[in-house]
Amino acid sequence: MGRSVTLRRDRQAQVLQRINGEFYSQQNFAENLMVSASTVSNFVNCRPVDRTKFIDMCGKLGIENWCEYAAPPNQSNSNNHRSEELVQSIPNQTSIPESESFTPEYPEGQIQVGSPFYIERPPIEERCYEEITRAGALIRIKAPKRMGKSSLLARILHQAEQQGDRTVYLSLESATKDCFKNTETFLKWFCASVARALDLSHNLDEYWELAGVIGGNLCCQEYFEKYLLTEIDKPITLGLDDVDKVFEHPDIYPDFLGLLRVLHEEAKQRPIWKRLRLVIAHSTEVYVPINLNQSPFNVGLPVALLELTLEQILWGANNYQLNWSETEVLELMGMVGGHPYLVGLALYHIARKDLSLKELLETAPTTTGIYSTYLRRIESILEEHPELKAGMEELISNAQQAQLSNKTCSKLNALGLIKVENGRTLATCGLYRQYFFG
Repeated sequence: MGRSVTLRRDRQAQVLQRINGEFYSQQNFAENLMVSASTVSNFVNCRPVDRTKFIDMCGKLGIENWCEYAAPPNQSNSNNHRSEELVQSIPNQTSIPESESFTPEYPEGQIQVGSPFYIERPPIEERCYEEITRAGALIRIKAPKRMGKSSLLARILHQAEQQGDRTVYLSLESATKDCFKNTETFLKWFCASVARALDLSHNLDEYWELAGVIGGNLCCQEYFEKYLLTEIDKPITLGLDDVDKVFEHPDIYPDFLGLLRVLHEEAKQRPIWKRLRLVIAHSTEVYVPINLNQSPFNVGLPVALLELTLEQILWGANNYQLNWSETEVLELMGMVGGHPYLVGLALYHIARKDLSLKELLETAPTTTGIYSTYLRRIESILEEHPELKAGMEELISNAQQAQLSNKTCSKLNALGLIKVENGRTLATCGLYRQYFFG
């Protein structure tokens, strides 16, 4: 390789996110390295830079093998041609024919099944659709809030319905405070909610007569086996959302999580249980104390929803009928990373011509920007939990030496504020750093 080296185009988004996450801006990055701003600009925009400086910049960003980020000699980095290739490279997506009227959907909550504004993350969807066909399947979806768990869960349930299953969606967030009074009350709520979704009377008394002798878990197991799975002559796919809600109740979660594990394991022993399929979605790492042999979080198919890639955002922009190239996508990712909700909200407002990309980037980390309501909600959570605010401040001020506890990392990750990349804990995007600590 000669004296000049060029950054690989497919590594550009990662580099920009690291610079914005750790150094706030390209100017600060340049000053920290004591190189010119034009050198950094050439580096991030995939133009040739001196080989020694390229290696130094990679090292400063925690990139151990700089060769993996260097483009082969004479490689073309044409933006327009590349953008067309990227849009065409994402298969099986629903798109809007240009002849149809265009009405963007506001990206709030679950994206409806069949919506052209849902961005698939291959091969995740296909693997889930394949797994849900298996008898006694268990799928575990983990991702921070607003990363698309409920939207994926809805599509898995739709797939199960298409194959002839009866489906049930149940969010633990729908349970009232009284439902968490004790284990028996919670399990009764759980069983009654599933029965109601299946259009059955709850008939709880008949199966809870011996609760004081055999315990609520066995009563619940009998309820599923001798009532729900017997009354319904089709397989049942049960989708449980916001499962981490139960982690807040240490007197309940061991029994409930143990129950989910048993319901899954029974399919290996008895034919009737093969007709129950489970999909579990949660936001946090499971750091609560639990016997590994009684945990549902180390069996089944694990699915981790990551940030959207440059290619996926470019496809989304195309479906919002925005004539974007990689340049615009990278500018947006420099502020919000690949966070699906933040990206979707930006595309929605720009597609509706509420503001330009330039205006969005200028106002995003302020109280007048499109993210203000979302950011204020996060801010109130950090104010209520000083240990989380302190952990975030430590990470922002000294990312390379910050040492956060597993519990703090788990909670910050659940909020979508941090991510772990190549063994390093980083702020998810520049938006949080600029709004909270800018």
